[in-house]
Amino acid sequence: MRHGKKVNHLGRKTAHRKAMLANMACSLIEHKRINTTVAKAKALRTYVEPLITKAKAENNGTEEQNMHNRRVVFSYLRNKYAVTELFKEISVKVADRPGGYVRIIKLGNRQGDNAPMAMVELVDYNELYNPNGKKAKKNTRRSRRGGAKKAAAPVTDVEASQEEE
Repeated sequence: MRHGKKVNHLGRKTAHRKAMLANMACSLIEHKRINTTVAKAKALRTYVEPLITKAKAENNGTEEQNMHNRRVVFSYLRNKYAVTELFKEISVKVADRPGGYVRIIKLGNRQGDNAPMAMVELVDYNELYNPNGKKAKKNTRRSRRGGAKKAAAPVTDVEASQEEE
């Protein structure tokens, strides 16, 4: 029985599991979206969300605290480019979000071994699901009756401009 055991070991030794999660977190930070199995996606979410929270806290802290947070995150990720990306771009984008930075979308089963697959993505980087995204769809109402009025309006402007001349 697994009483009180919160960590999914994913069938790996500790060092292999930590290296795999660090590599997956770096790929997620770099590409903003990755495909993996559902079990690894859930393990990755618990791994990367505290790191994003530490990066977000940099904007509110002192210089010494900022450097400490960078070093702590670097000890988890072991990739200075991913740490820079996390602290410069991602932390600014999620500054007003109170948590829940990662979304897991189930995709179905893998062809070869029928493993359940999922897409892991950073929430603020998906324009389709983000209602406050930059590309908001313009809502225009179109009807057949309104077309005649619009067509008549420019003609009067042209006639008025000819009368002025």
